[in-house]
Amino acid sequence: MDTAELRKQLTNMLIERQAHMIFEDAVADFPESHINTRLPNCPYTFWHLLEHLRICQRDILEYIQSDHYTWPDFPDDLWPNPAATTDQAGWNRTVAQFLADRQQLVTLINDPGVDLFAPLPNSGAYRHSIVREIAIIATHNSYHIGELAIMRSVIGLWPSV
Repeated sequence: MDTAELRKQLTNMLIERQAHMIFEDAVADFPESHINTRLPNCPYTFWHLLEHLRICQRDILEYIQSDHYTWPDFPDDLWPNPAATTDQAGWNRTVAQFLADRQQLVTLINDPGVDLFAPLPNSGAYRHSIVREIAIIATHNSYHIGELAIMRSVIGLWPSV
């Protein structure tokens, strides 16, 4: 197996425009006035969704890297408090941390000294690998990035062209 090609494909799943919108496009020019907007029949705001993406990606990064990983309580530990709000600085922090954590994953993937198929120390009998975890976070991110894009469309939050 060509691990260089595998590393490239895993990286592309996280950062390239392929069969899905990328994170940067979904959050580009997001209007500050709607950061805390909650759509009808939706239990979370735009920022809650963004923060959920950040929390989950960070959780998988910690699962991969930590020898003393602690499983989160699902779903409470993976979403912000439903009553929580933020401002533009908080939104920007969430975006910046998401991108920084994603870059850590990309760096990890592309480290030739990292065995992408080795069982992770916290996976026990499941024998989860980095390949599996990257596939999970890539699909999770794609799903919610698409959701964010649809939510923006529903209330007309895309810039005019």
